[in-house]
Amino acid sequence: MLKCSIDALNGVFAKIAADATLYLPTDKDGSTVYAEWSEGVELSNALNTAKSPKDFFFPQVEDLMKFKVEGKSISVDDIRSESEDFVVFGVRACDVRSFDILDRVFLVEPYDSYYASRREHGVIISMACSKPAETCFCRTFGIDCTNPGGDIAVWKTEDSVYWNANTEKGEKLLSKLGLEECSDDAVNAQKEKTEKIMSKLPLAGLTTDGFGGGKTLDLFNRPEWKSLSESCLGCGTCTFVCPTCQCYDVKDFNTGNAIIRYRCWDSCMYSDFTKMAHGNNRNSQVERFRQRFMHKLVYYPENNEGIFGCVGCGRCLAKCPISMNIVKVMKTIGGNAE
Repeated sequence: MLKCSIDALNGVFAKIAADATLYLPTDKDGSTVYAEWSEGVELSNALNTAKSPKDFFFPQVEDLMKFKVEGKSISVDDIRSESEDFVVFGVRACDVRSFDILDRVFLVEPYDSYYASRREHGVIISMACSKPAETCFCRTFGIDCTNPGGDIAVWKTEDSVYWNANTEKGEKLLSKLGLEECSDDAVNAQKEKTEKIMSKLPLAGLTTDGFGGGKTLDLFNRPEWKSLSESCLGCGTCTFVCPTCQCYDVKDFNTGNAIIRYRCWDSCMYSDFTKMAHGNNRNSQVERFRQRFMHKLVYYPENNEGIFGCVGCGRCLAKCPISMNIVKVMKTIGGNAE
């Protein structure tokens, strides 16, 4: 275990930024977002960012390739550039788990080279939670917010920041920072306090007992899907703040002298999602609503060793304009008590 004082933290950030671009949560215009660190950029004390750090590895919009058409001749330009080394600081345990979920989508054959390059060049410095919110339910999915994982885990107290490497990438970075060795007594004390808070949160008793692989026939035709979906606006807010959603569309844009092919995030909650010449295979709101939550709670775990497609970060609870979210679905469909 290594540590630095709170007052020395900006100096540590400067050392990290000397070799790689450093991003961290900062407060801007009433919200908490990731921003590139430079002198004067302050680390936010907020529990979590409005959008997840998924964007660093799976951007909301990214160009894939360029086409040029001259008569019957078509040339294809590979417009990718090698990813630069970067570090993302302050990632919470729920968001760290989301990378494992995304890896299982983008790093299986045929793997996504765009995503893989960013994962290779990125270093994740996580931060343990000490003041979880009432919307948090990461423990439902077996996530320990006091041991957040990542390449390096960090615990922040009132006067010090404690660091511990979890991977070779993390050890390599820590070796350059000149931090002092210390005991883990302060970290263990913080963990105990956080665990007590977690056990008293409103969603502490939420379980996945009614969900998982093999539950499709039991849950697919449940009548509650209709009543749950009636208030849904289909706005897609939940999918865009979700750290684990991975749906995207691929589109072409005519620049006048070339065609840029790009991909952008999409949402299974939209009526034109996967729409082709024949139409859409999910024409009603109830079908689209059911698809979102069945994928998180049944389809994904069925194909991924029981791992659920939700990490309990609580963003959808905080951001949904009509307060319809995965927790209400789990309580209604899965029989969780209020």
